[in-house]
Amino acid sequence: MPLRLRLDKPWQPLTAETAARLPGQLGVYQVADAAGIIVFIGQAGARAPFGLRSELQRELGARGPGYQFRVEVNQQYRTRWFELLMVHQADHGSLPADNAKNPPPALGRLSPN
Repeated sequence: MPLRLRLDKPWQPLTAETAARLPGQLGVYQVADAAGIIVFIGQAGARAPFGLRSELQRELGARGPGYQFRVEVNQQYRTRWFELLMVHQADHGSLPADNAKNPPPALGRLSPN
């Protein structure tokens, strides 16, 4: 089976109901606008009280309606987060808009193709 670098799960609307159904597990997530343009790639780490659920509830509170998301449960969330950021940068030439405001230090380069 080939290695999948991109997060290609279906988008879900970012609502209180969908966020409440998320698992309280560690992982990564992407938030996109209504057009499907990724605006943020985040991680739900050990400091998130209820993992992905609390991080997406926080995102909803900060962003409001009109966004969508997708998640991946992953115990190696920090490594996977860096990987998703590098793939996005390779595909689009830049980080998502909200990640670019506070980029992670020493982000490497990745050639996913």
